[in-house]
Amino acid sequence: MKGGDGMNENVERYLTDDNWRLNNLYCILDKRGRKIKFSMNWAQQELHDNLWYCNIILKARQLGISTYVCMLFLDKCLFNEGITAGIICHKREDSEIMFQRIKFAYDSLDPYIKSKIKATSDSARELSFSNGSTMRVGNSMRGSTLQYLHISEFGKLCAESPDKATEVMTGALNTVATGQFVFIESTAEGKEGYFYDMCQKAQAQKHSKHKLTELDYRFHFFPWWREPAYRLGSPVSCTEDALDYFKSLEGRGITLDPEQKNWYAAVEANQRDNMMREFPSTPEEAWEQSNEGAYYAKNVTTARLEGRIGHVPYDEAVPVNTAWDLGYNDSTSIWWFQLVGKEIHVIDYVEGSGESLAHWLGVVKSKPYVYDKHLAPHDIMAHEYTSGMNRQSSARQMGINFIAVPKAAIVVGIDKARGIFNRCWFDEKKCSSGIKCLENYKKEWDDKHGCWKSQPLHNWASHGADAFRTLASGLVFFGQKETDATNLGKGQRHYRF
Repeated sequence: MKGGDGMNENVERYLTDDNWRLNNLYCILDKRGRKIKFSMNWAQQELHDNLWYCNIILKARQLGISTYVCMLFLDKCLFNEGITAGIICHKREDSEIMFQRIKFAYDSLDPYIKSKIKATSDSARELSFSNGSTMRVGNSMRGSTLQYLHISEFGKLCAESPDKATEVMTGALNTVATGQFVFIESTAEGKEGYFYDMCQKAQAQKHSKHKLTELDYRFHFFPWWREPAYRLGSPVSCTEDALDYFKSLEGRGITLDPEQKNWYAAVEANQRDNMMREFPSTPEEAWEQSNEGAYYAKNVTTARLEGRIGHVPYDEAVPVNTAWDLGYNDSTSIWWFQLVGKEIHVIDYVEGSGESLAHWLGVVKSKPYVYDKHLAPHDIMAHEYTSGMNRQSSARQMGINFIAVPKAAIVVGIDKARGIFNRCWFDEKKCSSGIKCLENYKKEWDDKHGCWKSQPLHNWASHGADAFRTLASGLVFFGQKETDATNLGKGQRHYRF
C-alpha cells in the first residue's frame, strides 16, 4: 500500500473484504504506547468469525475485545453509507479513551482512504464522515437511532449503578432495530443484574442448541488459558489451593502446561479474590467469585467449595427455629434453621411482599416442623398506628412468640453474620433464593467519589440478608457465641455432597 498519492490499484479489490480491511488498514497504540498495525488476535478473530446480530461476551481481561469492536465500528462507518454506530462506556474517562482509540485509527489511515471518506465533523465524542456515517462514544445513547451498538463493561455498570444499567436497557438497546447489531461485553460482577441474567439465558440457549432469532443473544466466552501471552517461564511456587485448582481443571478437560501454571500462580498472588472474576477458566467459575463490594459472596463461594451447600434434610429429632426480616410496606424474609452441635443447618427460606403478618405466621405454621424459637428484628416492638399494638403482641395472639433481637449497628450485624458462615450448611433447593440474596448483598456505590460507601445498598437482596443477620445476632438466645470456633464437636452430623 502506498501513501500520499494513493493506494496500489491491485490492493483496492481487497477493500470489499472486511476481514482483510480489519487486519491491514488500521493502526493502534500498543501497551507501550507504540504505533502498530492492528491485526486481530485469536479472540478477536474468533468473535469476528462467529458474529450474530446480538452478541454477549464474557471474557478474561486484556484480550482486546473492546479494541476489536472500535475497529469494526469504524470500518463499518467508513465503508458503508449512512451508518450510525454507538459505544457506551461505564465511566467518562473510559469513553474518552475509547474515542481516542477510534480517532487515532482514523487519523493513521492511508491518505488515499481519507481523501475518499473525509471526516466532516470531529467533536470530543463524535466523528462524522462524508458518506453520512457517524461514530459516537458516551455514557448514554438514548434518543439515537443506531445500526451498531457496543456496551462496554456492562457487568460493572450493573453492579455499581443499577439505575444507569436500567437506563441502558430501556434507552440505548431500544434504539437498535431488529436485524441490527449489538455487542455487550464484560467481566463477571456477581450473580445479579442484567448482564448476569442475559449471559445465563444466552448460555442456556447455546447448550440447548436453540435456533437463535435476530433478537436472541449469542453467548461468547474467552478464557484466560487460551491467551498465548499468559505464560511465565520462571518457576513459581504454587499453593496447595492452586494445585487443587489445576487438578480440578483437568477434570473438566482443561490441561495447563507448566508455564501457564506459573503465570496463573504469579498473577493470583496479586489478584487474590478477584482472580476468577478477572481471569476465569470457565463461565461458571466467573460467577462464583466474590465481586467487589459484596459482603458475603466470598463466604458463599467457600461454602460451595467445602460442600456445605447441597441437600440438608430436616432432622425430626432437633427443633427448628426461624429468623425474620419483617417489612411493613416492603418484603418479608424468613430463614428456618436447626442447631446441630456447633453446626447451623439452614433448611428452608421464603420471602415475599404485600402480605400481612397473619399470612406469614400462617406460612410458618403450615411447615411440618417442630419449633423452638422465632427471632425477629428489634422493630417488632414498634406499635402499629391502626391497632395500637406492637407486632410481637399481635403475633403472640396468633400463637407465635417472637424474641426481639437487640438493635445493633448494621456493620456489627454483618460481622456477626460473617462469623457464623463457616458453621452453616444450606439446603440448596429450599434456600436457593435466600442464598442468592446473600451472594448479592453489597455496599452502595458512590458515583461522586468513585468508591463503595460504608453502608449496604437497599435492593432486592437486602431482605434475605437482613433476616440472616437476625439469625446471627439471635444466637445469643441459644447460649451460643456468634463467632464460635470452626472446630466441630464430636458426634455431630456431617452432610457431604
